[in-house]
Amino acid sequence: MEMKKRINLELRDRAPEEVTELVLDNCLCVNGEIEGLNDTFKKLEFLSMTNVELSSLARLPSLNKLRKLELSDNIISGGLEVLAEKCPNLTYLNLSGNKIKDLNTVEALQNLKNLKSLDLFNCEITNLEGYRESIFELLQQITYLDGFDQEDNEAPDSEEEDDEDGDEDDEEEEEDEAGPPEGYEEEEEEEEEDENEDEDEAGSELGEGEEEVGLSYMMKEEIQDEEDDDDYVEEGEEEEKEEEEEGLRWEKRKRDAEDDGEEEDD
Repeated sequence: MEMKKRINLELRDRAPEEVTELVLDNCLCVNGEIEGLNDTFKKLEFLSMTNVELSSLARLPSLNKLRKLELSDNIISGGLEVLAEKCPNLTYLNLSGNKIKDLNTVEALQNLKNLKSLDLFNCEITNLEGYRESIFELLQQITYLDGFDQEDNEAPDSEEEDDEDGDEDDEEEEEDEAGPPEGYEEEEEEEEEDENEDEDEAGSELGEGEEEVGLSYMMKEEIQDEEDDDDYVEEGEEEEKEEEEEGLRWEKRKRDAEDDGEEEDD
């Protein structure tokens, strides 16, 4: 299938300015040039044209938002200066399996200031002595060459990054299943403590009310006891008074009897 037809198929009734990713692998470039791709693809961030018999980048449109460009397994041998002009924000460029032979060809990539990863695997240039050291010295902005940095640490690929994002989502789901966060539990505990304090306060108020009632009752009992004691004292005093009066009456009768006896003797 020709590239132009493939582009129309990939659009799937979408407007070009809505497309952010476009994969045109294994289609056919007429005369080795790009066809059907223009600068209306303003939001395009990822473009793949692997194994399309592409030999020239002269007709590459301006794609200012393009970050990743896959051009592996083509027949590109030069003209890389177009990339800095048309795709100034590239961070990843795959030119593996092309016809790039010397450092001068790659030197044009110095103007891609944001380029971090470059792949030249299976290009003839990789057979040069000191190839890796020369490329890292020539393109000091890149971090990874053919998938590895200068210390031979492997670059993370997009699939691993997606997996990491997926792991983060899984962790979030696990956290949701595990329950509310610690802060939430602390808030609940604080609310419970506040409720308990309110209950304690209410209980203390009730207790004070009960104490007041109890005190009133006790005071009432004491008053009643005092009144009973007063009544008892009064009754005792009356009895003593009656006894004294009775004693006095008896003594009077006794004196009267003695007086009567003396009169009879006379």
